[in-house]
Amino acid sequence: MENYPAKRIISPEIRTEDFEMEGNLRPRRLSEYIGQQKVKETIEIFIQAARERGESLDHVLLYGPPGLGKTTLANIIAGEMGVNIRVTSGPAIERPGDLAAILTNLGAGDVLFIDEIHRLSRPVEEILYPAMEDYAIDIIIGKGPGARSIRLDLPRFTMIGATTRAGMITSPLRDRFGVISRLDYYCVEDLTTIITRAASILDVKIDPEGAREIGRRARGTPRVANRLLKRVRDYAQVRHGGAINKRVAVEALEFFEVDPLGLDEIDRRLLRIIIEKFGGGPVGLDTVAAAVGEEADTVEDVYEPYLMQKGLLARTSRGRVVTGAAYQHLGIAYAGKSGGPEQGSLPLP
Repeated sequence: MENYPAKRIISPEIRTEDFEMEGNLRPRRLSEYIGQQKVKETIEIFIQAARERGESLDHVLLYGPPGLGKTTLANIIAGEMGVNIRVTSGPAIERPGDLAAILTNLGAGDVLFIDEIHRLSRPVEEILYPAMEDYAIDIIIGKGPGARSIRLDLPRFTMIGATTRAGMITSPLRDRFGVISRLDYYCVEDLTTIITRAASILDVKIDPEGAREIGRRARGTPRVANRLLKRVRDYAQVRHGGAINKRVAVEALEFFEVDPLGLDEIDRRLLRIIIEKFGGGPVGLDTVAAAVGEEADTVEDVYEPYLMQKGLLARTSRGRVVTGAAYQHLGIAYAGKSGGPEQGSLPLP
């Protein structure tokens, strides 16, 4: 998802403007972490068990769409265990020596967090296997016939990997994680709580209905919710004296072209193109990408997942098909088509 269009206000990918805000808003303890109840309970059990035994936590893999709190959860785990955390990412570790330097500088029980772990190169990944399993790394000294291998012991540490593409992680690496948890999209109630908490920290006046309206349009993603809150705060400050209620939230989000389902102009344009130029589908991915002026990978990885989640678009063996729910949302008459999903066959959540 590295090619996500940067200007979309509803982009779940982290942007420069998010760094300072997320740093201030991130919870520090599991008790402050909102949502993902099953994941929280699982992590809490393993943390308590590890602390009672005086051991380091088992290796943890967190996967799911961007913006759901994987990095936040990694920092919380380190905080709950009372250890230091070293943060890096798959693309940043270019050579095996880079990873070896990081590993040899870890203390006992420390957490190594690797974001986008699916983007590790194969030579780097192979260094991880003995490090995670045997807490040791093998270093080759010299070249040619005189080369020799030295095994360096490592302190017991906890590896936390995060990825948006679990299917791209190789089986040998995945098998070395003892705890594997998926983070799912948030419900409106949890997002409302997150927005209310963030507003309190940012000293923004917001009522429950205003927070809920922002939560409804946040695409199930806390990062998007916080970014929308920031935009609505600015709008309310300039045009309504700073306080946010439902009317102000609706007015602001309509100004920013984020509709009640969390779709922006690009989402709606994609659906309209399929309806108006291709009769609602089926139509091939490459054809859709050419029509909207985007790369096929961007359409498939960025635009389609949320439209499919909301039941507005379907992938079939013959191509992409816009559903009756999309016609209804866009206010376009829908007569039904043979071969395509009928209205209501993919119900809105």
